[in-house]
Amino acid sequence: MTSFTVGLGCDRGVALVTVREAVQAALVQAGARPEQVAMAASITIKQDEAALLALAQEHGWPLVFYPPEKLAQVAVPNPSETVRKYTGTPSVSEAAALLAAGPDTPMAALVVEKHKHRGADGRNATVSIARKD
Repeated sequence: MTSFTVGLGCDRGVALVTVREAVQAALVQAGARPEQVAMAASITIKQDEAALLALAQEHGWPLVFYPPEKLAQVAVPNPSETVRKYTGTPSVSEAAALLAAGPDTPMAALVVEKHKHRGADGRNATVSIARKD
């Protein structure tokens, strides 16, 4: 069975329901089920983000965090100068998904690029999904 990694980015204080909706939509787009997710990942500045921690716990997914310097080294299809301004890296969700999939995972492994979702709470969550070989 194919497994996937989920990269997560979000606004500070995002609601769990917003992240949950973003992840569900991205999994549908990937044709994947939650039980196929091997790992979720984000940036170190989100280590205390309650919604990310709760979502990973809900699904039993290991959740890893990468420093911005490491994320910045990953080539991604949708880099953002706005994201770089706030986090120190041009990509959080895409780069985190690729890093979690394993070293030297190619950009082509991204099955969902930077899926953005604005929740009823007015906050944004971004999800990327990579195929893990």
